[in-house]
Amino acid sequence: MKLILFILCALWFGAAQAQIKGVVLGEMADGKKEPIYGAKVRLLQSGKRDITTETGEFRIILPKELPDTMVVSARGFYNDTIIVTKDDRFTGMAITLYSDVILPDVVVSYWKSSRNISRMKVLHVEELSDKELRKAACCNLSESFETNAAVDVNISDAVSGAKKIQMMGLDGVYTQIQMENIPYLRGLETSFGLGSIPGTWIESIQITKGTGNVVNGYESMAGLINLELKKPEQMERLYLNAYVNRMGRNELNFNSGFKLNDKWSSGWFAHYSSIPLEMDGNDDGFRDVPTGMNLAVLNRYNYEGENMEAQFGINAHMDDKIGGQMSRLDVVGDRYLVNIKSRHIDAFGKTGFFMKQPYNSIGVVYNLKYQSFDASFGPRVFEGEEKRGYINAIYDGIFGNTDHKYKVGVSGVYSDIYQRADSLVQDRVEIVPGAFFEYTMTSSRHSLVAGVRGDYHNLFGFQYAPRVHYKFALTEYTDLRATGGKGWRVPNYLIDNVSLLANNQEWIAPTESLPEVSWNVGGSFVQRFKLFQREGSLVLDFYHTTFENQLVVDRDANTSAIVFSNLDGGSFSNSFQSELTFRPFKTIELRFAYKYLDVRAEFGGILQQQVMVPKHRGFANLGHVSRNKRWEFDITASVFGQARLPQVMLPNGELSTVNTSEVFAIVNAQLTHVYKRWDFYLGGENLGNYRQSNPIIDAANPFSDTFNATRVWAPIFGMNIYAGIRFSIEQPEEGKK
Repeated sequence: MKLILFILCALWFGAAQAQIKGVVLGEMADGKKEPIYGAKVRLLQSGKRDITTETGEFRIILPKELPDTMVVSARGFYNDTIIVTKDDRFTGMAITLYSDVILPDVVVSYWKSSRNISRMKVLHVEELSDKELRKAACCNLSESFETNAAVDVNISDAVSGAKKIQMMGLDGVYTQIQMENIPYLRGLETSFGLGSIPGTWIESIQITKGTGNVVNGYESMAGLINLELKKPEQMERLYLNAYVNRMGRNELNFNSGFKLNDKWSSGWFAHYSSIPLEMDGNDDGFRDVPTGMNLAVLNRYNYEGENMEAQFGINAHMDDKIGGQMSRLDVVGDRYLVNIKSRHIDAFGKTGFFMKQPYNSIGVVYNLKYQSFDASFGPRVFEGEEKRGYINAIYDGIFGNTDHKYKVGVSGVYSDIYQRADSLVQDRVEIVPGAFFEYTMTSSRHSLVAGVRGDYHNLFGFQYAPRVHYKFALTEYTDLRATGGKGWRVPNYLIDNVSLLANNQEWIAPTESLPEVSWNVGGSFVQRFKLFQREGSLVLDFYHTTFENQLVVDRDANTSAIVFSNLDGGSFSNSFQSELTFRPFKTIELRFAYKYLDVRAEFGGILQQQVMVPKHRGFANLGHVSRNKRWEFDITASVFGQARLPQVMLPNGELSTVNTSEVFAIVNAQLTHVYKRWDFYLGGENLGNYRQSNPIIDAANPFSDTFNATRVWAPIFGMNIYAGIRFSIEQPEEGKK
């Protein structure tokens, strides 16, 4: 409440500064007008400038001394020059640039970072483009964050190959993941779903810290990650990517987009990967990486009409893995094996209707999903099946003008999920109708997004989630943001922690299932600057998350059991991150980041640090693109501080005296050569060859009470070298948007 009052006071008493805003359109040879993304808008006398967004919009805070000359330029179009006077303050412009088809040899280019924080959005949103994803061995979503400091990806255990993300030190279940604003990786997908989306399918990733908009749902507690897939009318006509690494992993990715007619377009995506070789680099008798196969296919269609737009598609994938002891191992009795079998299919769609009134529209988003997941960790078995439906209907409108917008809508979630692990069963049908309202106010320096949603859960009753986000343009180059709000989710303690079956500890279930509820407040400071005529930026952010209720997983209060219980005491997370980006030369970009995480909860009445969460992390990245765009080089170094480890029993019957992890560093690098339609890349991961010693406790006796493969905090496999080839054919000019 204090945060809301502060923001409202700032809005009433803040002094607005004169500005000019508008949209830049391009008129093509066929007479059609379309928004231009990346057009440069600058004032010659004052030097103030902006670059248009995806919708062609720009905004410039005007200087005191007017008139001034505004120049608008974009690649492939004639420049336009406009005299801006005092009469143009607080006005909007629609500027049309005409295609430069008669001068094909004139090229106007500009540099755009492969990652940036949107200046136009009220929320703190970091966007990773497909250029950023090319910098690493990006073959699935779990490998898409190697050059990013905001999201951590951790190995869940030493036998299954599962990976989970962390944001602000909190488990990935508290981060809402969406695929084009449709909930994704929920329920049975949470533990192994990161491998289901190849990075070659992704056009961009938007990372939002803190609670997101109420329009996107109620589950965003630590952050929101939205995946934008490549669009059929803009993606490559043909794209192929082949990849192989030292572990024997091989992959093949295929994309193709094409227009069916003037209104319809379609895109096909396919992915195949396999690991046929068993490898045991640390000689503990267990495979460092499970063998197996992954297959994924997605087909989507886009329709663009005069009064409506529609998108729909089908996405299916299967994943089979075999881990555990090596097949060559001579053991008495059965070998300890891990079997993972996942099957997924979903249908998704979006429909948008344009109203007769300007800026008014109706959008409907819907999704149907079926997921099955079966796993065995030695003698321990997990079985799961889920059927899920989702719909979200949104009405967009304005109050008077586009400075005051609103969204109102209704949503519905249906989930029928069955889970069994050993003798524990979690069988539940959830029906959650909801409604929401969101208001957006935009002025020259102040922007506000405030919303509230209410949802009725058939098992847990009414839940509400208010959220507010505020941005203040302190100067032309300085942005301040503040955010606050509530999020909640219903935990699935079995699938959320399925990797903890990789030991022989008994599971003690919670006495009752309750929704997890958290409040998040925080803010960010973004400063753009020039040093020696070179561009740079400094970003500082801090977020605090406190839980009203949380499902606490106590891994060390009882060394013979893992105890699940509802929160009895306090639980919170403090996250601070600083990031400096600078381009000392036109072809080189440097990034440095530091992150501090203070994540605590009460275990047995004692407030202590959560396990497996390093308090400190350092990050450095150097990216280089040669002047002729033929060579690309990228190197990333990440340093991980100490983390508290869960208490475990050793084979000799004594408790482990090593209760914290080591400080270690990981270095990844990649070199790419571009030749016409071909890219040839060679890279390495973990070039320092750092490995955790003895990641499996009592590996020689996998059926004993002291066997434990879940105390993993560093790489198991050493240095990995990989190579690959990309081949692409772009869309013909008449097929591009």
